[in-house]
Amino acid sequence: MLTFRTLFHQLILTYRPFETQLNEKLATHHLHRTEWSILYYLVTSESMTLVEIAKLLSVEKPNVTRTMKSLAERGYVEAKTGQDKREKHMVVTAKGMEIYNEIRITVDAFEQQMLAGIPEDEQLAFIQTMQKIRGNLLNR
Repeated sequence: MLTFRTLFHQLILTYRPFETQLNEKLATHHLHRTEWSILYYLVTSESMTLVEIAKLLSVEKPNVTRTMKSLAERGYVEAKTGQDKREKHMVVTAKGMEIYNEIRITVDAFEQQMLAGIPEDEQLAFIQTMQKIRGNLLNR
C-alpha cells in the first residue's frame, strides 16, 4: 500500500478519538476544544483579530465570533482597539490566563500520555511533517 494512503487514514483514525478524549478533559473545566484552541493561540500570540483567528483555524468568522462571545462572557478574553479603530484585537484577561494555566496542566498531562513511548526526535519530525502538509493544503 502507498505510504500516503496509510498516513492520511491514520490521521483520520487518530483525530476523532483524540478530539473526543480532549473534550472530555476540557469539560471538567467547562470548556470545549475550540474555546481551548482560541485561548491557546491568544496566549501564545498575545493578541489576534477575529479574522486572524478564523484564518488560522480555517473556520468562518461567525463561528469565531460566537466562540469569542462565550469566552468574553466568562471573562476570559476582551477586545482591545488597535491602531485602526475598526479593528478589535482579542486578548486574554487575567482571569483567562488563570484558567488557561489551570487547564494547561490537564492538557499537558493528556498530551504527554498520548505521546508516551514516542521519542522527541520522532515527535519533532511529525510536527515538521504536519506543518508541511498544512502549508500544502493552504497554498493550493
